[in-house]
Amino acid sequence: MNAEPNRKADDKESKRTASEETDSVPIAHYKVDNFTRLVKLSPRFLLLLLILPVLGGLISVLLPAFGWAPALEQTTFGLQGFRALWQTPGLAQMIDLSIAAGLLSTLLAFVITLMMLATFFNSFWLNRIERLLSPILVIPHAAAAIAVGFLIAPSGMFSRLISPWLTGWELAPHGIFPHDAYGISIILGLTLKELPFLLLMALGALAQPEFGKKLRQHYKVALTLGYYPMTAFFKVVLPNLYPLLRLPIFAVLAYASASVEMPLILGPNTPPTLAVTIMQWFNDVDLNLRIKASAGAVLQLALTGGLLALWFTGEKVIKALFSGSLTNGRRKYNDPMWQKTTFVLTILVIGFLLLALIGLVMWSVAGFWRFPAALPEQFVLTHFQSALMQIGSPLFNTLTIGLITTFFAVVLTLLCLESEQLTAKALSSFTSLIIYLPLLVPSIAFLFGLVWLQQLVNNQTAFLNVAFTHLLFVLPYVFLSLASSYRRLDSRFANVAASLGATPSKVFFQVKLPQLFAPILIAVALGLAISFGQYLPTLITGGGRIATITTEAVTLANGASRRTSAVYAIIQMALPLIGFTLAWILPKYFFKSAKR
Repeated sequence: MNAEPNRKADDKESKRTASEETDSVPIAHYKVDNFTRLVKLSPRFLLLLLILPVLGGLISVLLPAFGWAPALEQTTFGLQGFRALWQTPGLAQMIDLSIAAGLLSTLLAFVITLMMLATFFNSFWLNRIERLLSPILVIPHAAAAIAVGFLIAPSGMFSRLISPWLTGWELAPHGIFPHDAYGISIILGLTLKELPFLLLMALGALAQPEFGKKLRQHYKVALTLGYYPMTAFFKVVLPNLYPLLRLPIFAVLAYASASVEMPLILGPNTPPTLAVTIMQWFNDVDLNLRIKASAGAVLQLALTGGLLALWFTGEKVIKALFSGSLTNGRRKYNDPMWQKTTFVLTILVIGFLLLALIGLVMWSVAGFWRFPAALPEQFVLTHFQSALMQIGSPLFNTLTIGLITTFFAVVLTLLCLESEQLTAKALSSFTSLIIYLPLLVPSIAFLFGLVWLQQLVNNQTAFLNVAFTHLLFVLPYVFLSLASSYRRLDSRFANVAASLGATPSKVFFQVKLPQLFAPILIAVALGLAISFGQYLPTLITGGGRIATITTEAVTLANGASRRTSAVYAIIQMALPLIGFTLAWILPKYFFKSAKR
């Protein structure tokens, strides 16, 4: 009579044992084949791809800076490049402008990000702010600069909205914005552009299941102990969150201190920032100026490195000064006033961005529009029709370079992340740091050296040079976009497939990739957006022979009519938005058809 229950118990026990054995199948015990070898070699290839061009470019800039340039018949080491650099009129103003633009814009973007997180943490408002600011992330810097410039110009939207009823202006006033000598326009543009990036990086860190859950639990405990919401955030959440934001902040600081697009469109010309001046020297017909330009690139590298060191030192100082306040038991620091300030600041930021985009769209379809009218007297499509007739070659180059670059970036990223699982070992901290290398090193400091290297190897294919250089900047963003989704995959599906005899390649293509369909599309859209927005890499490595939407937009912003510039800026924004829209729509149809 007891045989049947015993048999059922044995069956359950055998099923449980089999399940445990299936779950414990180490992926590293897969049979080694060509695919596995390729996957295991991919992290090394990633390191070589990022290290060699950047360091090689830096070395190729350092040598001419110290006088060694055989192509210019300069083979004697010396400091003549630096002597010529120190004698440049307005050099001190260039350095001051670069430091102010980089440091202040990063600091403002970071502080506003923290205030938003502290005020709206664990609130539905934070998700709404994220949805409003997320589209700004994919707008190229050049397009954002054009939009901001249209808004703050003497005859821009701000002046029109307050004239003549408030100011009495019947004619456009003489204003200092944009192109002000103090770089306020640059700081404003960079702050508004980098704020969404830092906010989304913070929210991405908080989206990690275990980490985010732990911080929210600590936050709730602090609230139950009587801490005000903002105080609870700064005492409980921020100390744990900041280490994950350090590298994104450094990337923002490095870019802002050596940016070219924003200062070209919004900054002063007498003198411009150091990075803009270096670019002008490198592109000058007088090749001897390249010696001075190389010295300037070394100075820019030292300037950016100094700002990174200053920020890092500031971290240590603030930690030492305020570490005691974390445990002093104080429940509030005038929280209601800071919350109201953040509410107003958030409304101003979102309103400023929306008004800038509205003004950009209106200029693109404006006919006759005299000051101080808030709306054009007529709306026309003539400017779009004219642009579409001339945009064929730049659009083709933009799309082709973006697709090629993003394809290789996504493939290499997937192989590297698969290597983590096949070897059962995460990428080293050194590799994780190297992924940020093209973002931490000022592009103006190594791109010209990279061009020298390409000339030494007789590589005159401008298109491939541009595509390769774009890959250096696209790859870090694609990797960061895919890494968290890939690492969160449930390994039990892969283990079951492996236990049934599936090869590593079959597990990768038939089990893992279908689960990553949506994240891969997001990574593709992000990679395309980054490639579409590259100005300096396209201009320098292409030698001015490869025209893209971005290079045309920056050129037009400095000499063409507002209407034509607005059209190119809108096209520049539309391309990445189309990519993200497809990445959002396609998974719904994919999974819907899969269910059928």
